Amino acid sequence: KKSKTEGDVPPSMSGSCAVCVDRVVYLFGGHHARGNTNKFYMLNSRSTDKVLQWVRVECQGVPPSSKDKLGVWVYKNKLIFFGGYGYFPEGKQRGTFEFDETSFWNSGLPRGWNDHVHVLDTETFTWSQPVTTGKTPSPRAAHACATVGSRGYVFGGRYRESRMNDLYYLNLDTWEWNEIVAQGVCPVGRSWHSLTPISSDHLFLFGGFTTDKQPLSDAWIYCISKNEWIQFEHNYSEKPRLWHTACASEEGEVIVFGGCANNLLAHSKA
Repeated sequence: KKSKTEGDVPPSMSGSCAVCVDRVVYLFGGHHARGNTNKFYMLNSRSTDKVLQWVRVECQGVPPSSKDKLGVWVYKNKLIFFGGYGYFPEGKQRGTFEFDETSFWNSGLPRGWNDHVHVLDTETFTWSQPVTTGKTPSPRAAHACATVGSRGYVFGGRYRESRMNDLYYLNLDTWEWNEIVAQGVCPVGRSWHSLTPISSDHLFLFGGFTTDKQPLSDAWIYCISKNEWIQFEHNYSEKPRLWHTACASEEGEVIVFGGCANNLLAHSKA
């Protein structure tokens, strides 16, 4: 059902990063009419009030830079954000930031891609940055993240003119990065796709947008224990989708909502 909201209602934005934990919606970042933001909001949907209240949370610590198209993992009492596209950090931050040269010609501040990892403790609302080890993924945006156990998986995303098909996981206890080189056939590189945990051993990949600007309708299942991708046949191969959201239901279904059905960079109707 549709609910009315009031309070610190976020502005209209795209590319924000949102997650629902125990029926509390957490929202970070995005891009609005005035550019990128790094504000953080929450909405308690468990409330019995007729009108739900948005709250802008003033967090402690050094926040991430203003950005959009980032990913998030949920682990214990933490929200762990990775990557994104936006402004150069104002303060000192761990990780790499790569400027997008084409953004210098647009109005406003120049922007770029990053590989930063930021942790928000949802009990104290304090930001921190862990010291990561291992082989760090390249800076990227519009990638997809999924949490399985103590691992935060990330697949694909865009870095400069390339949309990638690499797969990594970050150990959320030790903060060690690991690159996964899967056996056999793998999905093509893409951005704006979804990656959904469907069991303790499987991830479901759907849709996205290729380097040559083709919308995708393919679906894949990654088996963690076998380290292989298996293409999943479905009845909607004629209906591509990108920039959508997806989640798993208790009945074993993957629910896909919204998105774009064609090349949104072509300025045609989507």
